This record gives sequence, structure tokens and C-alpha cells, in this order.
Amino acid sequence: MDSGSSITMLASIAGLILMSAYFSATETAFSALNKVRLKNLASDGNKRAELTLNLAEKYEQLLSTILIGNNIVNITAASLGTVIFVRYLGDVGVSVSTVVITLLVLIFGEISPKILAKAAPEKFAMFSAPIIKLLIVVLTPINYVFTKWGRLVSKAAKTDDERGITEEELLTYVEEAEHDGGINQNEGDLIRSVIEFDDLEAVDILTPRVDVAALPITASTDEIMELFMETGYSRIPIYNGTIDDIIGILHYKDFHKQVIINGQSVRSVLQPAIFIAESMKIADVLTVLKQAKSHIAVITDEFGGTVGIVTLEDILEELVGEIWDEHDEVINEFEEIGPNEFKILCSASIDKMFDLFEIDQETDAATVSGWVIQQLGRIPKEGDTFEYENLYVTVSKTDHRRVLEITVAVNRDAESNEQAS
Repeated sequence: MDSGSSITMLASIAGLILMSAYFSATETAFSALNKVRLKNLASDGNKRAELTLNLAEKYEQLLSTILIGNNIVNITAASLGTVIFVRYLGDVGVSVSTVVITLLVLIFGEISPKILAKAAPEKFAMFSAPIIKLLIVVLTPINYVFTKWGRLVSKAAKTDDERGITEEELLTYVEEAEHDGGINQNEGDLIRSVIEFDDLEAVDILTPRVDVAALPITASTDEIMELFMETGYSRIPIYNGTIDDIIGILHYKDFHKQVIINGQSVRSVLQPAIFIAESMKIADVLTVLKQAKSHIAVITDEFGGTVGIVTLEDILEELVGEIWDEHDEVINEFEEIGPNEFKILCSASIDKMFDLFEIDQETDAATVSGWVIQQLGRIPKEGDTFEYENLYVTVSKTDHRRVLEITVAVNRDAESNEQAS
């Protein structure tokens, strides 16, 4: 073998390793690309993105072509390397060729191109799409055989593994996008609220009956006007006898125009009340309110008694956070009053409190008040204390049988010790 042929073979090996790099990078690019990003590019008229997306949808055929091409070029490179090294080194050339070609393929044909493709998968996939499309056509007969074999293996090894994306995985994607800077914290919070929206039930966001501003049908116009002015509400429930028998919803506009100005009776201007169960999902409550063109639903228990009410604003606040208008008194459910010490209103959601203190526990209680009662096992009194996880809780304000406010001191040392262990 003369020097000219050796140089030709070395150049061929270099070309084959370059082709191996192409196949390796293409495999990584197509497995790591973002289909949503490609769909957006394709919808904007990018033909290369459209071709890439079509190839990605036929991943079995694509992967088969890549593997066939990669194996052909790697085996050919190894064969040529063996010939050259045996020519100059004799029998030991086989071993030397194996080591050298393996290192070259690993470094330049596998690891490096895959790292580069991983950094910009969509860009490289679109670059390689026309070439890989041509190779798919050329290797169609071989691809057919391997595709059939792959499907046979898949059927033989079929499992019940659910391939659909789960809520937990979707939340993880949101966290990663937020961490990488693709979306900001407010956008991430909104997406998380939408994802978790259907997990909430009416009982989780209700205003309990003891806090419902309502009046009996026998109330005078002065009493009704006073309640409207005092609360700033535009709608109040009206009941017959007790709040367990709500007969309708009185709108301030109807009350002012029809009752005050035109002298009609309160009963004649009442809007029908919407009644729902405690366990109804708030997404379904929203649908019911939209269909009824109403802003308030009355939540009842299994005996027909009033548990509380839920408003359209309550539901929307689960998506976008607290909504305050110019007449609302801004109330902070969680207020930091000192280093690692918080004042918490007991009407707040227990889930929000657990999120604040990063506590991964479950409870049947919907509010902080219910959770405190569970922990004490009785009606709380001012000054009652208990410990929970790394929290030291003190009941700071009550109203007869209700706990209104607690203070929570966080033991950061206990938290650190637990994480270290």
C-alpha cells in the first residue's frame, strides 16, 4: 500500500467520523427538540420547521435511518483503520486500530456532536432535516424491515405504562421554564393556578355561613340599605326565618330602583338563588354560574342547611390572586411580624399556609381554623399552643367558639437538622 492510498484512506476515515458526528447529533437533536416551538415556526410559514416536525412525527422511521447510517459509517471507519494500522504495525495493528478508532468515534463522532446538538436541538434538526429526508428515501427497503421488527418487539414487550403527561410533570415543566427564564414568576403562578384549578372544591373557597352578610325577608328597607352601605356588597342573600332557608339574592341596583324609588316589595325583586353541593369542583361551579348568569352560589350540606356561599370573584381569585377594588379593606392573611414569626388569619386556606412554610403534609381541613381545631382536638381558646413540624403555633385571637387568628414561630434550626439527617 503506497502513501497516496494511505492518505486517501485516512481522509475517508475522517469523512466517516464526520458523518458519524452528523448522525449522532441528528439523533440527539430530534429526541430533544421542542415540538411546540417547531409548530409555532411552522405556523409562521417556516418550511424547514414544517419538514422537521413531519420527520419528528415519524420517529421510528427516523431513528431506524439514523442508526443504520451511523452503524454503516462506524463499521466502515473501523475496517479502514484496521487495514491502515495492520499495514504499518502488523498484527498488533488490530488492537491499536480498535483503541484509536474507538477514541476518535467517541470524542468526535458521539460525545462532542451530541453536546453541541443538545444546546440547540431545533436549529440542528432543521439543518439536518433535508439530508435525513433523502436518506430515509434511499434506505426505505432496509427501513421497512427494521420498522416491522421494531413494532414486533414493541408488541412483545408491551406494558401498561401511561404515556400521557401527568399534572406533576406539567408542573415540573412550568418550574423549569420559570427557572430558565422562559416565563416570569407571575406567569408561572398563573399557569400553576390553572393546572391546579380543577382540584379545588367549592368547600375549599367558600365564605362560611357565620361570615355571610345576609338578612331575613322581614328586614326593613333601612336595615337592608344599612347592610349594603356597611359591607359595600352589590348582592346579599335573603332568607326566610333562618339562613338555612335562603329564598333569593337581592341586587343593590334592583333594591335601589325598584324598592326605594318605585316602592315594590323586596320579595318581588329577588333573583333566584343557585344551590350547589360542598364537593362540586370550582370549575363546574364556574360553569353553573355562567349558565345561570349569576355571581353567587349557596353551598348546602346533605341536610339542606346552608354551609356558606361562593362568589364568582372567589373563583377568579383562585386563578389570578386577590382582587381588590377601591372600596375593599386590604387584608393580609399572612403577615410577617418578626424574624421567622407570622400572624395568620384563620380564614386563610391551610394549603396556602403549608406552601408558605414548605410543609409537605395532607389534612382534611380546608382552612387554618379547621386545622387548629383538629390539632387541639377541641374548641380553641386564646393562649392555646401546640407544635407542628417545625412550627410553634399560638392561638392569639378567638370569638366565642371560633378561632380568628394565630401566630406562628418557625424553628429554622429544627428544619435544618431535619434536612441534614
